[in-house]
Amino acid sequence: MEKLPKIGLPILIIIVLLIVFISKSTETIASGEAGVLYKTFGGGVVTDEPPLGEGFHLVAPWNKVIVYEVRQQEVFEKMQVLSSNGLEIKLDASAWFQPEYSKLGLLHQQKGENYVQRVLLPTIRSAARSVVGRYTPEQLYSSKRDAIQKEIYEETKKIVSDQYIQLNEVLVRDVTLPSTIKEAIERKLRQEQESLEYEFRLEKATKEAERQKIDAEGKAVANQILSASLTDKILTEKGIEATLELAKSPNAKVVVVGSGKNGMPIILGNQ
Repeated sequence: MEKLPKIGLPILIIIVLLIVFISKSTETIASGEAGVLYKTFGGGVVTDEPPLGEGFHLVAPWNKVIVYEVRQQEVFEKMQVLSSNGLEIKLDASAWFQPEYSKLGLLHQQKGENYVQRVLLPTIRSAARSVVGRYTPEQLYSSKRDAIQKEIYEETKKIVSDQYIQLNEVLVRDVTLPSTIKEAIERKLRQEQESLEYEFRLEKATKEAERQKIDAEGKAVANQILSASLTDKILTEKGIEATLELAKSPNAKVVVVGSGKNGMPIILGNQ
């Protein structure tokens, strides 16, 4: 009986060591993440193999796994940049990005876990300064917002695509101008709108006058044609036709034949 504890202690120690070994030799990668394997005695960061995917993995206890989020992420940046005429513009932008999954080992080896601060944000700032410097405050305030956003995206993507970062989109959320410049631009836009409205009313009035002129000219020509075609004989014939139609009316009347002008009959009604 005294030997049992002596035999059980080594077994207990082995079990504890085994549990510690197993706990140190496993890695669970969560959804939307991937792991970069670092081999302490095998050349460091593994770059020639795919990263560890989601799920349970056995890893030697002397090695290390660095976990990265590989889903799309968003980073925000507020910047102060200069327009083409040297005015200070405040730009509020964000970027949608994610690390390139197949090159996650290279990203960790060359850029590190804080690659966003080391690579992505400085590139966005540089691209924003370059792009905004091509435009005036008026263009930034009104019609060129989409163009600026596209150009910043393209310039940033061109750089970070070689840095193992996948850039999905750059969004310019707000452009803030100095208050005096903003008021001047808004005043100018109102004046331009009023000018366009005046030109529209003037053009409309001109077209209406032209229409009335054409209408009057048409009526004048029609009257000239009608006057030229109305001879005395035609007028007499029309008068006779009208007299016959009136004579058919049931109303009481007296017709004096040949008493009117040019021999036309005179009709005396009961009124």
